[in-house]
Amino acid sequence: MLMLGGLHVPSENGEAGHSDGDVLWHAIVDAMLGSIGAGDIGRLFPPSDQRWKDAPSRLFAERAASVLAAAGWRIVNLDTTVILERPKLAPLIDDIRASIAETLGVPVSAVSVKAKTHEGVDAIGRGEAVAAHAVVLVESVG
Repeated sequence: MLMLGGLHVPSENGEAGHSDGDVLWHAIVDAMLGSIGAGDIGRLFPPSDQRWKDAPSRLFAERAASVLAAAGWRIVNLDTTVILERPKLAPLIDDIRASIAETLGVPVSAVSVKAKTHEGVDAIGRGEAVAAHAVVLVESVG
């Protein structure tokens, strides 16, 4: 089973990771923390810490959102791209957007999720890997 944005996506393959391996949440968390210079997911949730073994990545996103809020920032919008050959994500995009929006407390209209393929190139293109990119716009609330 593949996890993307907190949803179980039917797939013949899944991710390998210390947590639940949700590559989309991991990209979003890194973008959130990076937007305010607060490091990355590995600093807050190091794989050497057994507390995070098999943890839902949604918890990482909730914690990163708390870090943003405590520093006086809020999410304006976020744009994400998932890169994989299969499964096709088009039928699931709205559900993934809703899951992300609910977790982060932002409107669904502020969340973009796109799916791309690698056209048969490299491990992603051969269906052996999945990648995700995220950009988060934040604004000061102070």
